[in-house]
Amino acid sequence: MPTPEVCQLHFITPTVRPWTEPQVWRADRVMENLTHYPLLVLVAAFVTLWLASLTGSWLRRRNPSAGDEQDEDIGVILAANLTLLALIIGFSFSMATNRYDQRKNFEEGEANAIGTEILRADFLSQADAANVRKLLGLYLDQRIQFYTNEDDVRREQISQRTSQLQADLWAAVRRPAADQPTPIAALVLAGMNDVINSQGYTQAAFWNRIPTAAWFLMTAIALCSNVLFGYRSRKGVMKLSMVLPFVISIALLLIADIDAPRHGLIRISPQNLESLARSLGR
Repeated sequence: MPTPEVCQLHFITPTVRPWTEPQVWRADRVMENLTHYPLLVLVAAFVTLWLASLTGSWLRRRNPSAGDEQDEDIGVILAANLTLLALIIGFSFSMATNRYDQRKNFEEGEANAIGTEILRADFLSQADAANVRKLLGLYLDQRIQFYTNEDDVRREQISQRTSQLQADLWAAVRRPAADQPTPIAALVLAGMNDVINSQGYTQAAFWNRIPTAAWFLMTAIALCSNVLFGYRSRKGVMKLSMVLPFVISIALLLIADIDAPRHGLIRISPQNLESLARSLGR
């Protein structure tokens, strides 16, 4: 009697890719490393933009013959620059918040996938179920550490340990399914596949940040705006020259803080994974 199609399982071992970030050219790397630390973005942006404003003031003193007509033209250009800068900052803020929400959703998805697979392990034999639950518990601990750890060396160790646990988890459910290829075994395999995939989605979301080209564009327009602002100002420039750089720096700080997954004040807390760990008594 032919075997029903529903019971014909084809096992494809997922490829566990090494967690190595793509290499980029040096200027991008410098900007990316800078945006990892929002407070450093605040200081660097404020100093740079303030110097740009003072440079504009110095250029104005070098050209004392500039009249009201030139000031009016510069005012129009300055308004256009500030409008464009506001639009780019708004778009960048929207990109950062979308990525932040995406990371939160994937953290919730990881917790749901792990919790579901722990329940599906009951369909396996007692020994296999105990082994799968043990491995999932260890895997859950590593996923929580992924969100809470900030040390680069330790994070690499977590990545290697997670990759090894993924291979062990897949092997733990593949052997029972191969021995008894039933729809229930396929369900357990599908659940483990979701566990492994959810980690990949999370890792991709942590790599997915605001492009460095957008940071360069914001920096260039901000510099031009502050130079024009300094050139346009006449009296009290030492005080006024600090206002616009400070406001822009605060906006860049907020964008970098939301966009940085591991540094700054705004972070992704693995509250769903920690709640699952507490329910398991870990």
